[in-house]
Amino acid sequence: MALTPMMKQYIQIKEKCQDCILFFRLGDFYEMFFDDAEIAAKELELVLTGRDCGLEKRAPMCGIPYHAANSYIGKLVGRGYKVAICEQIEDPSLAKGIVKRDIVKIITPGTYTDSNFLEEGKNNFIMSIFIDNETDLCGLSFADISTGELYCTETKFNLSIIIDEISKFNPSEIIYQDTIDECVINTFKEKFPILYTCFENKFFTDNAENILREQFNNYNKELYTNELFYSVCGLFKYIIETQKSALSHIDSLEYYNIVDYLVIDSNSRRNLELTETIRNNSKKGSLLWVLDKTNTSMGARRLRKWVEQPLVKESKITERLLAVEELIHNIHYHEELKESLKNIYDIERIVGKISCKSVNAKELITLKKSISKIPSIKYLLKEFNSNLIVSMNEKLDDLKDIFSLLEKSINENPPINMKEGNIIKQGFNDEIDKLREAKINGKNWISNLEKNERELTGIKSLKVGYNKVFGYYIEVTKANLHLIPEDRYIRKQTLSNAERFIIPELKKMEEEILGAEDKLIKLEYEIFVSIRESIEKENDRMKKAAKIISELDCLSSLATVALENNYVKPKINESGVIEIKGGRHPVVEKVLKNNSFVENDTYIDNKDDQLLIITGPNMAGKSTYMRQVALITLMAQIGSFVPANTANISICDKIFTRIGASDDLAAGKSTFMVEMCEVANILKNATNRSLVLLDEVGRGTSTFDGLSIAWSIIEYMCSIPRIRCKTLFATHYHELIKLEGEITGVKNYSIAVKNIDGEIVFLRKIVPGGADESYGIEVAKLAGLPNDVVKRAKEILAELESTNDTANINCIAKENKTLLTDKKSDAMTTNEEFNEESKEYTSKEGDLPKQLNILDISKDNLINEIKNIDILNLTLIDGFNKLYDIIKKANSI
Repeated sequence: MALTPMMKQYIQIKEKCQDCILFFRLGDFYEMFFDDAEIAAKELELVLTGRDCGLEKRAPMCGIPYHAANSYIGKLVGRGYKVAICEQIEDPSLAKGIVKRDIVKIITPGTYTDSNFLEEGKNNFIMSIFIDNETDLCGLSFADISTGELYCTETKFNLSIIIDEISKFNPSEIIYQDTIDECVINTFKEKFPILYTCFENKFFTDNAENILREQFNNYNKELYTNELFYSVCGLFKYIIETQKSALSHIDSLEYYNIVDYLVIDSNSRRNLELTETIRNNSKKGSLLWVLDKTNTSMGARRLRKWVEQPLVKESKITERLLAVEELIHNIHYHEELKESLKNIYDIERIVGKISCKSVNAKELITLKKSISKIPSIKYLLKEFNSNLIVSMNEKLDDLKDIFSLLEKSINENPPINMKEGNIIKQGFNDEIDKLREAKINGKNWISNLEKNERELTGIKSLKVGYNKVFGYYIEVTKANLHLIPEDRYIRKQTLSNAERFIIPELKKMEEEILGAEDKLIKLEYEIFVSIRESIEKENDRMKKAAKIISELDCLSSLATVALENNYVKPKINESGVIEIKGGRHPVVEKVLKNNSFVENDTYIDNKDDQLLIITGPNMAGKSTYMRQVALITLMAQIGSFVPANTANISICDKIFTRIGASDDLAAGKSTFMVEMCEVANILKNATNRSLVLLDEVGRGTSTFDGLSIAWSIIEYMCSIPRIRCKTLFATHYHELIKLEGEITGVKNYSIAVKNIDGEIVFLRKIVPGGADESYGIEVAKLAGLPNDVVKRAKEILAELESTNDTANINCIAKENKTLLTDKKSDAMTTNEEFNEESKEYTSKEGDLPKQLNILDISKDNLINEIKNIDILNLTLIDGFNKLYDIIKKANSI
């Protein structure tokens, strides 16, 4: 048996898009067949039927109405599928044989532009990665087709850096070349479960220069590496391949340098909950949730980008802070500005639709309304003097010519369907006006005909109607048929209770009316297309204006949040000092009621207060305190006011956190292994301008192993000049508090706790000095453990404390201060050298300085203790006690 002609055509088209679900247009439906039908039926909850296709078995089939396709496409794309749209590309009435069909668009998660299914305040990025295995250079590019943004950068290949960039942009789709190591791609897939598409190397490199020169206004081969351009070329080829057209609104390459922004690794973004919470991936409860008081979708997306990419240049940070401060001090003008911004629609995505040829007349009216607010915004901005706002006002194009064109041409309330007519305003086009008049006059003539025929025949129920099959007709009920004039009425159709007729003059007028209506609809659409093309030429101007409006909206949002939450303007320095008075956690204080958040101070630098060891019970607020220091620093570098009484913030180049842990069983990693990998990454990449948060390092293994690791990490971070980063180190290893005064830069702090009649109360206050106990049993009691369990735990703890001799550990730091100082000196003289240009220490070849070893030092202490026994002055019982003590210590080593 052979396939039917229609199924042959389907199979041929399906060959072009094997990785897509093919929506095959048949009449008023999109049909899916075979495997596509089975997938779609399951995902979209459609009835799976069958169709004779010329084979022994019927082809599985399901379908959807074409006018409802968008909602079904949105569901499939949202679940990671690609959808290929196959349309009829010739008029069926003119077709000889089967109607020609072809794919007109491929919709993927990264190229989806339907605003009904995209988050208003979030970009939808698609990413391209190109890595040259010989040079080890990597090009990364990110595009949002819905807004026309395209960002690109280049770097030496570093897996952690690429992962950080992916987590920053959070793309919904990634394309890459087939020469990239499979292990690298698998790592991406484990961390980011999105759609990946692989192409041959030549897909990225062939004809790259011509493609980029033709598409981008600012293409300059001399500025960047080939790897960057290949990445962009592959991305743009993919966009053209799926969208089946070049997109004029993606017309410039926006290069960014990774080091121009605060580096926040993927773990830290998650731990600090910058844009979504760890628990349920919700915006509510994140830093963005607190800061986002924007009035436009464009502003919401821009603010998200600011949170994801804080600044590191003091001049730019200060520029934003001064603009926010001026908005705060000019409340009246600021409120008027917010009112104007509220009436501005998503210009960026409207521009994207204009470029994609998918914009309708209603959306052009919203564009006109948005543009109409720009003059009032410019008028308000004249009242401000900060450099940033003055610059915005100077660069903001009022787009008056675009407004004027739309004002003259498009009706205020046009239909959504572009083939219904009534799009173009009266007076814009003479021929449209004439056709519209002919149409109106014709319908008036028909109305008069109905009136006249009722009078001539005496049939009061006589009516003139219209349908697409028979055109205009006169309808008479069967009870009145004897009254019709037989010489003029020609029977056209018989109904159950009526007859329909035509008369020669009605038929003639029908041709005139329908001809005028068809011509009018066609001409209106042609005029609309020409208007759209005229506006498309100004896409670049509209994009620039939209960007300025979005940035202004962000500044307005930061000012509003500062006023509502009593934030202060931070001072910005590059001296390495972070000093916060009365600091608060921006999210926690919003969640707590009755202003119950306890303020805390922080002082940390790169010298005497470099590493703060924070001890205290669980649930007392150590993690909250550490996070708030990081968030206040990050907010300051965004250009935001901060939740504190005063703040003096040193610019950080990187923020690292190691807070919380979980097993990564799929990768074969335990909690402790995950923790150690994160710490290793921090020690490898941190600099003396970084801020590091370490919480309970070493807790995933035995006590002495964990203590040894935590001790060694502190020592390393304080003794290697290349690092010496500002560090908050929370721990339950109280032995570590002995390091204060013995290792330069270490300071002890603890969470104040009050014990009232055996019940503990967390005061949430950070105070100088270390805690000597963890109150773990009290916390367990608060958690609801049975009283018998709590009571027995206290008994066991008392027994353990009476038998555990920790003197050998407690004396390590004190009796080896000289040893550590000598080793630090060695590190600086033999293993580190100062680079005048970079102002940093770099390691020389050779071994790193030997670190303090707890067991070795314990042995030395025991030997010294034995040497110093004054045996001549010991009584017999004292001698036995001393001997027992020595044996006990020797057994513990």
